[in-house]
Amino acid sequence: MAKKNRLIYMALGGAGEIGMNTYLYGYGPEGRERFILVDIGVTFPDMDSAPGVDLIMADIAWLAERRDRIDAIFITHAHEDHVGALGLLHGALQAPVYARPFTAAIARLKLEERGQDSSVVTEVGPFPVVTEVGPFKVSYLPISHSIPESAGLVIDTPAGRVVHTGDFKLDQSPLVGEAFDPALWQEVARPGVKALVCDSTNVFSPNAGRSEATLIEPITALIASADGMVVATTFASNVARLKTLAEAGRAAGRSILVLGRAMQKMIAVSQQTGVLADFPATVTPDEAGDLPRGDLMVLVTGSQGERRAGSAQLANGKYNGLVLQSGDMFLFSSKTIPGNEVSVTRIANRFSELGVDVVDDQMGHFHVSGHANRPDLERMHTLMQPQILIPMHGEHRHLREHARLGEARGIASVVAPNGAMVDLSGNRPKIVEQIETGRTYLDGNVMIGAMDGIVRDRIRMALNGHVAVGIVIDEDDEPLGGAWVETHGLPDPAGADHTLADLMEEGIEYQLSRATNKMLMSDEALEEVIRRAVRKIGLEIVGKKPEVRVMISRLVGA
Repeated sequence: MAKKNRLIYMALGGAGEIGMNTYLYGYGPEGRERFILVDIGVTFPDMDSAPGVDLIMADIAWLAERRDRIDAIFITHAHEDHVGALGLLHGALQAPVYARPFTAAIARLKLEERGQDSSVVTEVGPFPVVTEVGPFKVSYLPISHSIPESAGLVIDTPAGRVVHTGDFKLDQSPLVGEAFDPALWQEVARPGVKALVCDSTNVFSPNAGRSEATLIEPITALIASADGMVVATTFASNVARLKTLAEAGRAAGRSILVLGRAMQKMIAVSQQTGVLADFPATVTPDEAGDLPRGDLMVLVTGSQGERRAGSAQLANGKYNGLVLQSGDMFLFSSKTIPGNEVSVTRIANRFSELGVDVVDDQMGHFHVSGHANRPDLERMHTLMQPQILIPMHGEHRHLREHARLGEARGIASVVAPNGAMVDLSGNRPKIVEQIETGRTYLDGNVMIGAMDGIVRDRIRMALNGHVAVGIVIDEDDEPLGGAWVETHGLPDPAGADHTLADLMEEGIEYQLSRATNKMLMSDEALEEVIRRAVRKIGLEIVGKKPEVRVMISRLVGA
């Protein structure tokens, strides 16, 4: 019996977390659906859970196995958590990519950086322009956000219309990018919306969102009040904020210096694609060096405490010849993403130790969010009047609260974290399958799986230290000389005459003297007995059970 067609939705990343947004829609018979992918982003690691990792993205193994059924990838906007994995993962998917012009320019750069073919990216215009792929008809619906040319998607299918909001706020005077147009969204909703898949980030914020236009006056006043150099940071992609900061600096009588490749690249691409006009003139680092400190306003990267970015380097001493000193001011014109609080606070405290006045946005004067607050979400629900609500883009608590908000307004809602396949075909959403999802790490130049054990081993070494052991076995299967031990990340016992390595060498030699011939002939058995001995000694002497690497060399007779 032929299976009925169904309309499905599933998040591979971005639902139950902030970042690495990767959403899938499918239509067709069960198990033979055609797919479109919406966004393919990254998130950034922290030293606690992913030490040494460069980027984190969704594990797309399930989707890559079905890549012959992927009709297209649609990118809603150019934030890293929506487009950052394109160059890294596109080779496994091999699908055409669609985006609006500014986002398309960033998408091509992502592909070119990784040696991929950037010609797979096609620029498309805004609604009512339609892109037909497989059973889907997709239009880009302009919406305001903290980056130019953000858009939701109108996804028409034989089972009904889905509106995927992307990241959005209801800003009708955003300075850069398109203003929110409620009449346009109402026009889209008029034929009926089967499902609204909606940003949930600020569902707990009780007040309506504020416009970017409200910031210029308080930031100008803040800069004018400063005697020394003023340095400000925000997201490199938030070119509207960069323009606000630069214009505020100029209004306060200062020259503007922009530092950080990511920030400079975003400004350049914004100007080249026509979404950013009239950005204030800037000075070079050499020109800035000749200016009085009180005449300079600097924009730098690193609003989230990234250890390689400009903010962190300034906090550690110097960046591109600039040194902050007592009497200068540093402004965080940004919101700290959950999980980055420790890194940001560390930088703020280092500035404070230098005598720099640190200004953040606890009072709400110098930053506005790019995401819709609770009243704005309610307004979106009212405009769209969807039959079904699927909260996305948020931690689990955000998704759950947003679903409650939808149910309270009479909208059938479901919490669908990563891997939950939702059937949207009926009158209510139904989770029909749970796909195993995970994370993929970019570690240097290599892609590794979260379960490969590499990061786990790093964490264990960081927590417990590492011991390398070397022994030599002669051709008669007898130990030759003593064991050699080298410790890493472990203290020597206090007040002792011997180092921890010395004591471990003695313990290993004792175990070798008691080893049977059978044990001495087996590398596996020897490794196990040495590993146990070393960990026992470590625990008894310094209170740590270290990670142990045993290297056995065997001499072969002539």
